[in-house]
Parts: sequence; structure tokens; C-alpha cells
Amino acid sequence: MSDNHQGSCLCGAVRFRTSGTLRGVVYCHCSQCRKQSGHFYAATNVADPDIVIDGTESITWYEASSFAKRGFCKTCGSLLFWKPRDDAYISVLAGSFDTPTALKGECHIFVGDKGDYYSIDDGLPQFEKSTPSIPVAE
Repeated sequence: MSDNHQGSCLCGAVRFRTSGTLRGVVYCHCSQCRKQSGHFYAATNVADPDIVIDGTESITWYEASSFAKRGFCKTCGSLLFWKPRDDAYISVLAGSFDTPTALKGECHIFVGDKGDYYSIDDGLPQFEKSTPSIPVAE
């Protein structure tokens, strides 16, 4: 998809605008995503040059691993971003976009780590860890 989108955290201290192609939504069930969000992540990606973030002083970055960091609003706690250290893209949590988004689910990753209190039955592809096209920490 190649439209302009915008979004924000809950309190509005962090706002962003994207242009260019957004990846389909990937649902990540890894233990880090579950522990940070209380459920699982639903995120798309955008190339670094295709996002403008206002209110960066309100973002706290947590170095979750040597591979990536997680960005959230230090005022309201909204989970917003997942940024790999060595790649030129940023994952944006799908729920932080203003609607309508036209985003569609693509797949589920780390289903081997998913919580035991829910089922995945939407018919999307499921991967025990990740796919070759989605680099993740090992």
C-alpha cells in the first residue's frame, strides 16, 4: 500500500506521518512483545526516509536486545515503534495509526511463544519463529 498515513500516541505528545509503502500487518507473539503489550504486537513497517516523527523528546527507547529497541511515549505509555539496530526501517504499531488505514494482516510470527489463553484462527500463515523476509533477534 502506498498512501500517506498519520497517527499518534494516546495523549498526542508523539505524532507521526508516513508516506510510501507500508508492509502488511505482522502479528508477533514472542514473549517480549507479549510482556510489553500484555497481548501480542500488530505492526507494519515503513522505510526510515518515509516517516516523520514529531515529539521525539517524548519517546523513551528501551533496548530490548542487541538487535532492536522499542519506542513508547514517556507520558502516556503508548507502545509505538520497534526499531532494528542495523536496518533502515521502523515498525509502527498498527493501532497507533489514525483510521481508516486500509492495512491488512499478513502473518503471525513466534506462534511457538504465544499465550495459552487464545487461539489463532484467522487463516493467515503462522510461523513457529519468523519468516526469511522478517529479520528478528535470535
